Amino acid sequence: MIHDEDDEDDRRMQSVLDPALVAEGAAADSADDQRKRLEGLPRILRYALLAQNRFDRDVAFRLVAEIDAICPDLAQTAAWADVVNEDTGLPLAAELDRLAVVRDLPLLRTLGDCARMLSLTLPCDGESFEAFRRVGRAMILAFDQVASTVDDQQRFELEQLIYGWAACPVAAPFDSAGGSRPAVTSATDLGYQMARYRIRGAKIDTARRVREDIERQQEAATPPEPPGLSGSDPTSSCAIVEPVAHHHVVVGSIDDAAIKIHKFIQPFRKILNTALPLVETPALGQVRNTLAAEFPYAIDVIDFALADLIGRPTAHFRPFLLVGDAGAGKSHFARRLGEVLGLTIWRTDAAQSDGNSFAGTDRRWHSAKPCHPLLAIARGGNANPMVLIDEIEKAGTRSDYGRLWDCLLGLLEPETSARYPDPALQITLDLSHVSYVATANTADPIPSPLRDRFRIVSFPKPTRADLDALLPGLIRSIAGDRGLDSRWTAPVDADEQAAIARAWRGGSVRRLRRILEAILRTRDQSARRH
Repeated sequence: MIHDEDDEDDRRMQSVLDPALVAEGAAADSADDQRKRLEGLPRILRYALLAQNRFDRDVAFRLVAEIDAICPDLAQTAAWADVVNEDTGLPLAAELDRLAVVRDLPLLRTLGDCARMLSLTLPCDGESFEAFRRVGRAMILAFDQVASTVDDQQRFELEQLIYGWAACPVAAPFDSAGGSRPAVTSATDLGYQMARYRIRGAKIDTARRVREDIERQQEAATPPEPPGLSGSDPTSSCAIVEPVAHHHVVVGSIDDAAIKIHKFIQPFRKILNTALPLVETPALGQVRNTLAAEFPYAIDVIDFALADLIGRPTAHFRPFLLVGDAGAGKSHFARRLGEVLGLTIWRTDAAQSDGNSFAGTDRRWHSAKPCHPLLAIARGGNANPMVLIDEIEKAGTRSDYGRLWDCLLGLLEPETSARYPDPALQITLDLSHVSYVATANTADPIPSPLRDRFRIVSFPKPTRADLDALLPGLIRSIAGDRGLDSRWTAPVDADEQAAIARAWRGGSVRRLRRILEAILRTRDQSARRH
């Protein structure tokens, strides 16, 4: 495990060092104002960034000074200070590992990994390959500690370096003369190439998606051929002989006999064997203005969500995942997005839902029910509702009744959702027009195949400056929960708002709502007394 204990280290670094060595080691600290830029990073990452662009002896001497301050007069340190290479660096790292156990100083392992990193060259094999793997693990663990706290530029630099380091042993780049290169500089070069290809691939994928969107819009603008004219049997009891109207879709067709035999199907007969309307996309400018007034701190998220609706005649967006701190208002935002767009909203609490219930229960069970997306369609009577999956990272991991994560894979895939086999109805359903929004405090527990199907966007926390915009929406929500018309609830006055501002300085919208509820209760009690 990596520990970064700078304060404790500074107290230990009291041994007398060679003045020349101290001067050379300090150069890496002060050059290009690096210390301030790298402040707060674990040692392994600080040394990696110091060495990636200009690998020189100054960086090694800084590490020598740190090692000598804690373990003075090590013969291995002197040898490495004289010649920085694998032959001297790996023995020094091994000795520091031994001393870490003997003296119970985990910091020495970190310094040993730093020595390995600065000593390794390419190509690598044998002992050096194992050292490569150890340094790579140390980098990843250190990056996990700080990934959420560093800025985007530094996160990019660290990812580029770490991915490059992981690929170095197999890529084994050589310089033009055919000799070996310091591994840390090779990792940076290789990471840059990998990042460039990823960016290029993202651009190609975006262009492909745009072409597909245009093709789907063109197909949607062409009235579909009546099923009775396209080879289906017009005498079948579930055939649709009427033409499907524009902006309508047949979600599913089922034999009338099945509806009569299975009573659980009868509540759904109104949405089967008929063309259901698709909610049309409203004026996006008005939608944006409404949401921006309620969520001024999330304007980037609003634009992200609405960008997918540009040019679409009917309201539908690709799945996206809102990731942010608890209480930031993610679920409220998702619900308001659906409401302002005019969509039916179906909410699922991931922590209390399993795959069997969400994906549909088999017809042979007495509790047979269709999948939740069809229940959402039945609730609103239109084919493009919005399914909100709250706290998706808390979904159960046991597979006794199926995992919610697993059943979502097919529903989020356009090709599968257009022909989804419902286990209760035992027919294929066209669920391709259903929109999915999920919320999570962190995306880490979510399996990577499921993360790949979501577009992930960070949801920010509001600040005190957003208080005026948040209060009207919260008052409407509280009035609605009480079964009251919000027009009969007066807005907060200056004294009430001042009290709220003193108690809430930003952050959790959930806490702000509790404060507002207390203010309104106090107001109601005062009104009854007078």
